[in-house]
Amino acid sequence: MDDFKKLIITAAICGAEVTRDINPYLPVTPEELSDEAKKCHDAGATIVHLHVRDREGKPTQDAEIFKKTVRLIREKAPGMIVQVSTGGATWMSAEERLQSLESEPDMATLSTGTTNFGRDVFMNKYGMIERFSAEMHERGIIPEFECFEVGHVNFANYLIKKGLVNLKHYHYDFVLGVPGAAPATVETLSLMKNMIPGGASWCAAGVGRHELNMAAVAIATGGHVRVGMEDNIYIEKGVLAKSNAELVERVVNISKNLNREIAVADEVRRYFGISV
Repeated sequence: MDDFKKLIITAAICGAEVTRDINPYLPVTPEELSDEAKKCHDAGATIVHLHVRDREGKPTQDAEIFKKTVRLIREKAPGMIVQVSTGGATWMSAEERLQSLESEPDMATLSTGTTNFGRDVFMNKYGMIERFSAEMHERGIIPEFECFEVGHVNFANYLIKKGLVNLKHYHYDFVLGVPGAAPATVETLSLMKNMIPGGASWCAAGVGRHELNMAAVAIATGGHVRVGMEDNIYIEKGVLAKSNAELVERVVNISKNLNREIAVADEVRRYFGISV
């Protein structure tokens, strides 16, 4: 199991589902996203999980927008680990989704199975997963296994066993509470975390009202945490978060109250095998 004792916080600052009609504080432009990443970094996040939007505020995997946003994040928050999404949005093709890798991020998500996603289906066939993994390997980008279901953990383990992903360290993200996918419960989280290889690390991302509960369980049981407006837009019941940094600060306070230190970016880079 994970032997890294400090808490690694990932800030998922935008996503593909939330709009400004839902939360007017959502960052969408490269300038806003990079400013938000800086705030989250200052608050205690070491990784920014990145989606981008076009000029109309719609989800896009446009390589040039990713390149600009990644460049700005690195200027404003030097050392912060940039993890781009290759999930994009449910309706995007594999070719579209892969464009984010052209921004030369440190990490990228590797979704390891197909799942129901509300009224849509998030498609990740075997061949797509293999292709995405190969692209990341060729570019020297560290994959994060993104798992919405228990079977996704099993398939990530299969990729490792077959040598299709070969790293010094493996990191899993359990996204729980998506309508149509695995529930955000202690039992589900416990099962998934107990399935990963020895020495691997894991992160919990609870969707909506589950964000705080899953974060608290992860902090207390040695896992890591993903929070942000991609997954949850409220700082408390009925009160919109005005910044992703507020959501980061909330888990920092929980971690400190449980006497668990917060990791800094250089420590996480060394742990994951990302150049400092």
